[in-house]
Amino acid sequence: MAKVSRYYDVKRDKNGNRYLEVYVTGFLLQRIPLLNKSTAFTRGERRLLELEGLLPAHITTLEEQKERVYRRYRLQDSDLEKHIYLRNLQDRNEVLFYAVLADHLEEMLPVIYTPTVGEAVRMFSHIYRLPRGLALSTENIDEADQAFANVPLEDVRLVVATDSSAILGIGDQGFGGMAISIGKLSLYTGGGGVAPDKTLPIELDVGTDREDLLQDPLYLGVRHHRLRGEAYYSFMDKFVQAFKKRYPKAILQWEDFSKEAAFTLLERYRKQLPSFNDDIQGTGAVAWAGILGAMRVKQEKVTEQNYVVYGAGAGGVGVAWTIVEDLKREGLSHEEALRRVFVLDSKGLLLKNRAMEDYKKPYAHDPEWIADWEYSGKAPGLLEVIKNAKATVLLGLSGRPGDFSEPVVKAIYENNKRPVIFPLSNPTSSSEALPEDIIRWTDGNAIIATGSPFEPVEYNGKIYEIGQGNNAFIFPGLGFGAILSHAREITDGMVLAASYALADYVSDDHIAKGMVYPYVREMSQASVRVAARVIRQAIEDGVADTRRFEGLSEHDICDYVQKHFWKPEYLPYVKG
Repeated sequence: MAKVSRYYDVKRDKNGNRYLEVYVTGFLLQRIPLLNKSTAFTRGERRLLELEGLLPAHITTLEEQKERVYRRYRLQDSDLEKHIYLRNLQDRNEVLFYAVLADHLEEMLPVIYTPTVGEAVRMFSHIYRLPRGLALSTENIDEADQAFANVPLEDVRLVVATDSSAILGIGDQGFGGMAISIGKLSLYTGGGGVAPDKTLPIELDVGTDREDLLQDPLYLGVRHHRLRGEAYYSFMDKFVQAFKKRYPKAILQWEDFSKEAAFTLLERYRKQLPSFNDDIQGTGAVAWAGILGAMRVKQEKVTEQNYVVYGAGAGGVGVAWTIVEDLKREGLSHEEALRRVFVLDSKGLLLKNRAMEDYKKPYAHDPEWIADWEYSGKAPGLLEVIKNAKATVLLGLSGRPGDFSEPVVKAIYENNKRPVIFPLSNPTSSSEALPEDIIRWTDGNAIIATGSPFEPVEYNGKIYEIGQGNNAFIFPGLGFGAILSHAREITDGMVLAASYALADYVSDDHIAKGMVYPYVREMSQASVRVAARVIRQAIEDGVADTRRFEGLSEHDICDYVQKHFWKPEYLPYVKG
């Protein structure tokens, strides 16, 4: 079996307890964040590993280190400074970083991920500190094999790769998108149980069309416009080929690609290597889980609703696909499901007699279906669709703040006294509406979830918890389940299974509070359930290594996932 890293390996003693066998000592050991314990090295480890005199005399516990770090964290002046502080900690001591994150996940998730990561992406070249991950660009893609060989991790099982063309709701960010890959993988570990030395962030630097970045003297990416067409896909072919050669067991998550490339890359490679696109599939899965929760709140059936998906990018079409497929699973025919899902782009409702990108066409309606509608222009707009379609569920994935205006919200409220309204766009500044406004406009009757975190809202003496429809409830468990099952492919069934697993995790106590998603602090427990269901589905779909799971119930599989869930704790060291 290959070592975990050229610098160390994880082994077990005769009693089955884990320890690290390290192949570096002294100053160099302290500079490897996966190995550095800082002041927590024991007296024996200091002598053995040539650390004597390089550390203060006092040997601290992990608890003491966490207290010191958290105090300094609280003193940072802004969320961006807090993000930088935590990233510096991650680059010094990964175990300590994840131990602090585990204790304060609800507080720190908005700092290491959305919405603050959006600002970190924008400022990436200006706040850059230490290298992390793999940077492939037009200048080194022909040496991709050597670049992968330079990565000192030998058993990577999960990669998040981005070309930074469509970051959150802020678009082309050039090399800055590396921050998204790093942030996502922090959640795979902090909330999903994937060991940090099994992960690798990758930036695929194919250029940027942002003139301000190209002219910025501090910009770290290649200085030319983005590759297009055959040159772009040739680059991706070289990347995938080198990736498969270096890490044949790894799962690849495509992250924040432009809507055109996102669908093409997913279909081009999903049969070649186990891969998925979180913007398409993860967004759809988390949205459907919230819809299922909303039906429990309002005691109605999903097959009785009319759905408006506002935004037809990768996320919006991913949501539309999920709703249609799940409505079919609930008993509707394909046409019956499609006629209940209304997708709008910047030109209005998708109609078959309109010109549009190929990936949108499966969700376009026949103009004859709306022949009796009243609307102006070539295609109905948002308010016209809500009124004519008698919409009851409104999902925002447009990145257009404020588009769920008072007339829009009141129109859907007229259709149903418990409307489901999810402004899911990220970051917070791109949200289609503020929860407090939706609550006021519907007299507290709307069932709300948002993509970014919002504080609870008080209205007429009642506190309304705002659930967060964050993909982080889906992708860590989906990825971990795929790893543990040794899945050869990430099937559509595995993605849908993740959605239902998350919905099933939401308890009656959550529902009683009007919450359709768990609390962020419950992410690890939810991820265990999601991973177990994904493993079960991978077995049913015939893409898993079944030897580990023969005869196991879903409860047994949950135990298996929990047993393999990485926890931030210091292990004993021996010198190799």
